[in-house]
Order: sequence, then structure tokens, then C-alpha cells
Amino acid sequence: MSTSLDYTSPTTQFAFDVNYSPFFKKDNRNLINILGVQQLNTLENVSLLDIFLSNDNIVEPHYHQNAAELVYCISGAANVSLLNPFTKKVLSYSITPGQVVNIPRAWWHYEIATVDNTHLLAIFDAPTPEVILGSDILKFTPSNIIAHTYCIDENLWKKATRPVQPSTYIGPYKDCHKRNRSDYPDHSPHATNFSPLTS
Repeated sequence: MSTSLDYTSPTTQFAFDVNYSPFFKKDNRNLINILGVQQLNTLENVSLLDIFLSNDNIVEPHYHQNAAELVYCISGAANVSLLNPFTKKVLSYSITPGQVVNIPRAWWHYEIATVDNTHLLAIFDAPTPEVILGSDILKFTPSNIIAHTYCIDENLWKKATRPVQPSTYIGPYKDCHKRNRSDYPDHSPHATNFSPLTS
């Protein structure tokens, strides 16, 4: 228990309504609420994101440099994918209510809803989840550095990344045309489906 917090102070908070703590909103069916130490000052090494997604919406590829993440499915269904940096393989898991996927600290990952009304809870072992987003990496890494490092035509790279908006959080964009992107299932054909445990 923390000794730096005065538990007798009238400003000490023990309860909070996450419904009134928006973090990101794409629309009324795709949004993220947050709970961290800024919202509830008695929290120590725990925080969460309350995630709502409609079918085919994705929490963009990202990683948390300060926390591991446990993704719990409350309702609906989702594919949770993570890049194992030791095997260099993408692991994909299809989860439904009551199932979880654990993502170690700083592992690249993303979640995509496979049905409407999907509700996920992302739980972190840090008082505030920090994040580095794929959209920010794509948008802010200088194009000449990408071209030089990976032998890519710089103009083609600029054209390919022009539609990327910084801090996307939930994709695809509302104005995204289906012809400009691949269907997600082709990217993760080996999602693991969980089966009930038997005794």
C-alpha cells in the first residue's frame, strides 16, 4: 500500500464512473474510455481501457512501453493479435465472452472486432497506460529515413502513407474505401479458437 497518499484527505477517491471518462471516440459504436491514476487517485499499479467496437473495427497496431496488457472479452467477439519478438511470429487468438489474451510489456499488438457490439476490457499493470501507435510511427518517421533504410522509393512511400492520420486509435477511417485495403481475415488465417476447459 502506498504511503505517499493521505487516505484521510477529502480529495482521496475510492470510486469512479468510467462511462464519463472518454479517451477516444470514432463514433457512438467505436470508442474507448479510460481509468488511470488521474481519474482515481488511489490506484497504484493498475489501469484500464474500456473498449467498444463494431464489426471489422480495429484498435490499431501499437505497443505499451510501460505495461503488460490483459485483454478480456465482455461481449461480442474479437481477434487479438500480437507479434512475438522472440519467434518473429504473429500470434492471433479469437476470443468471446469470458476469454482473455495476455500481451507482455512492449509487444506489438492489435484487436479487431469480428461482430457488432463487441466490448473489451484492457487491464494494465501500470497506473497510466502509455502507448506508441502505428499511425504515429508511419506519419512521423521522416520519409527519407524510411526510403534510405529499407530501399523504398520515397515518393511511393509518401503516397502510400498519405491517408494515415496521426493517433488513429480505432480504424478504419470513416472515409476509407474498401478497395484501398485488404480484408483482415487474409492477414491472420491461423487465429486460435478457444474451447471450454474440461475436467
